[in-house]
Amino acid sequence: MVADPREVIEKTSINENMSTVLAKQRAAFMEAPMPSLEQRLGQIDKFREMLISHTDRMAEAAARDFGNRHKQETTSAEFTVLLQSIRYIKKNLRKWMKPSRRASGLLLADVKARVHYQPLGVVGVLSPWNYPFQLALRPMLFALAAGNRVMIKPSEHTPHSSAALAELIGDAFAPEQVAVVTGDAQAAADFSALPFDHLIFTGSSHIAKFVLQAAAAHLTPVTLELGGKSPALIGPDCNLEMAAKRIAFGKALNAGQTCVAPDYILLPQGMQQEFIKQFGRAIEQMYPDIATNPDYTTIINDRQFARLQGLREDARSKGAGIIEVNPGDKQPVADSRRMVPTLVTEVSDDMQIMQEEIFGPLLPIVTYSTFDEALDYIKARPRPLALKLFEDDRAVRQRVLEQTHSGGVCINDTLFHVAVEDMPFGGIGPSGTGTYNSAEGFYRLSHAKSVLIRPSWINLAESIFPPYGKKLQEFLNRISSR
Repeated sequence: MVADPREVIEKTSINENMSTVLAKQRAAFMEAPMPSLEQRLGQIDKFREMLISHTDRMAEAAARDFGNRHKQETTSAEFTVLLQSIRYIKKNLRKWMKPSRRASGLLLADVKARVHYQPLGVVGVLSPWNYPFQLALRPMLFALAAGNRVMIKPSEHTPHSSAALAELIGDAFAPEQVAVVTGDAQAAADFSALPFDHLIFTGSSHIAKFVLQAAAAHLTPVTLELGGKSPALIGPDCNLEMAAKRIAFGKALNAGQTCVAPDYILLPQGMQQEFIKQFGRAIEQMYPDIATNPDYTTIINDRQFARLQGLREDARSKGAGIIEVNPGDKQPVADSRRMVPTLVTEVSDDMQIMQEEIFGPLLPIVTYSTFDEALDYIKARPRPLALKLFEDDRAVRQRVLEQTHSGGVCINDTLFHVAVEDMPFGGIGPSGTGTYNSAEGFYRLSHAKSVLIRPSWINLAESIFPPYGKKLQEFLNRISSR
């Protein structure tokens, strides 16, 4: 039985506990600042064993937090991703840890130039509520692979998942290696102000500003995975049935509570009615009955549910068309926090739904008359975390890739670029900075230390030692002529 999250919080003096844990982790790191390959792989294997042994327990905790979330959705969207990360790390870690050779140039032809990848120290992870296990534990895996110690502060909005994390990580790891601290929003603020060697934050751009301000006091480097309004751009030659089905999956997974979910649709004028038809058909195939379907996730809490209803009603009051896609025709129970997938047409920029990330099953539709107009629409707005393009024409694809900026791009799909372990995933500008996964994540969570090795018996650089004169000038002329 997972511990009552209130007991976990009440037992702990948050500020004192966090500072104490950080001090112990830093002291332990100083004792062993360069874990071997075998030690790192041992930690990864220990985590894998814990994950496989307790998937049911964690899935149950997530279901209690959401109200309804199918075990297989949690397994596929969270645990499968983690297991894939483990396999990827184990396959590549030896190669990543090796010093890389660098060219030294003519002046330093007698030296060896190497870059050594050294652990940073203690990495803090501030994780969100929408994927309470994956987004806490995936950064932890890459931080451990880079040889670091890790402290995790999971979201207060998923207390059962957070309690499960604290208990299971506590059983698997010594607190000097990995520790989970729980608490409310103030505890998260206190956590972000700790003097970590690196801080990873996944969440909203609004909260990210406060995280950056807190981290700046210690000049703590920060990796931000945020979000924004990620468009799904439907090209003029798109297979609309395919696009609607894949967009429906990407929007309905976790009830749209995904940072890379399609936030709005851009499609050619004249295609809207057919898209609405195909989208409704796809939802009906996946969720024949929204009202009681165990496969369809509910909204995380009353506050988020009220926020989403507010977005929908604001759009309605300003002239938008509201199309609820509700196979089975039964209305969900009022207090169940089930929100029917809803298409929103005739939207305008003054509507709140077009001004903030939706993070739920509402999907605005914007039509365009020319493809230039669609590209201008995307470029005029903050750079999103993900862009989805549905188009088979290679020239059109290349044009979109060259003329738009986003954290990542899916062509003829949604979401799945996040699951490709050998590609970095992260935002750009307001949608985030940096990445903690893939090889790039390992290097971001390491210090690339330059090392020069010169033999004791020769020093070509002596040619530039004083006294200056003809000999040095001849050498400089030779350098500049190359």
